[in-house]
Amino acid sequence: MSTTSTTPATTGVGTTEPDYDLSQPLAPDFGDAFHDATDADRAHQLRVRAFVQDEVLPVIDDYWERAEFPVDLARRMGELDLLRDGVAVPGFPGTSPLGAGLAAMEMSRGDGSVATISGVQGGLALRSIMMLGSDEQIAEWAEPISRGTRLAAFALTEPTHGSDSVSLETTARAKDGGFVLRGEKKWIGNGSVGDVSVVWARGEDGQVHGYLVPQDSPGYEARTITGKMSLRAIFQAHIVLDDVYVPAENVLPGARSFKDTSRVLEATRLGVAWGAVGQATACYEAAVAYSQQRVQFGKPLAKHQMVQERLTQMLSTLTQLQLTVAAMTRQDAAGTLTGPQASLAKYTCTRGARQIAATARDLLGGNGILLQNRVARHFTDIEALHTYEGTESVQALIVGRAITGMSAFA
Repeated sequence: MSTTSTTPATTGVGTTEPDYDLSQPLAPDFGDAFHDATDADRAHQLRVRAFVQDEVLPVIDDYWERAEFPVDLARRMGELDLLRDGVAVPGFPGTSPLGAGLAAMEMSRGDGSVATISGVQGGLALRSIMMLGSDEQIAEWAEPISRGTRLAAFALTEPTHGSDSVSLETTARAKDGGFVLRGEKKWIGNGSVGDVSVVWARGEDGQVHGYLVPQDSPGYEARTITGKMSLRAIFQAHIVLDDVYVPAENVLPGARSFKDTSRVLEATRLGVAWGAVGQATACYEAAVAYSQQRVQFGKPLAKHQMVQERLTQMLSTLTQLQLTVAAMTRQDAAGTLTGPQASLAKYTCTRGARQIAATARDLLGGNGILLQNRVARHFTDIEALHTYEGTESVQALIVGRAITGMSAFA
């Protein structure tokens, strides 16, 4: 709801605080980081922004507070072709890397859980099938996953193997023209509400392979993880695979070792950086709007020197993040982006987003912890973004190896 005045109304029993409108897009780009976006890129970005403004922001606080998966929003994203996360699928319009990045930024500006639904569905599960799947698997799964008529998960992380996922212990042994999977997975988005999971397991050859596992398979047991303080509007599962049989035709033929798994992760890591920029943008926008509408000591916060200095700090950091993802995305478009570069982008952007969120939360004072004022939700969701697809420490080791030529992983 828009506020019509920054001056609190006095009633017979006290002072009524105005409604603050902190949701309007400012589209900050002080460094002109996205100057080379095409009309098609901008159109895709604005389509996501309209979805966020009209369909996500009015309802997402309730979903977040109830820790409920927004199935209707997920289906709607499929209808609007917003689930592919930039993955090329036959029969669907192409999206440039910059267009996909801007779309991921806008989705995250709306909500981290909704953006994660797209990141899991398109960025991880769909990308695994398109990069590593057979023609038959692509024909079966690409369109329904893209349209959101079937939900998909990416099951890599295990209860005891997060940062060291290369050491995963889930096993696949050959049996009767297929494979039997045994093990556990944790933090698997869509893993308890979807149709299929891309499960990564170690075969009898000692290598990691990918398997398409229908979630209604006998022995596939998924429990939605509760008690989360972050990403509350997406269901993440703890999965137990108790001798789950998978036919041979469900094996991803291009997934021959963990290096192939890493190819998928590296391709999505830059998208995580874009997501951090989107959440940081939301916090900055809310802080600017609040400073203009909140009156203290007889004048709007925006007229206080300290507040202007804080807003400048936030814009400075946000501009650095925007320039980082823009530069790395140009590398991606040229086909020259390296894994360490993607890691540096993720490292830089999630760190910066945390700083911006913390400053915005503080600037809003007590109102900064209320869901209705936007910042609190992003403040906590950025914590998950900072961790998933490789913690800060893991990204630092990847970049550090590129700097020194020496590995510190072992």
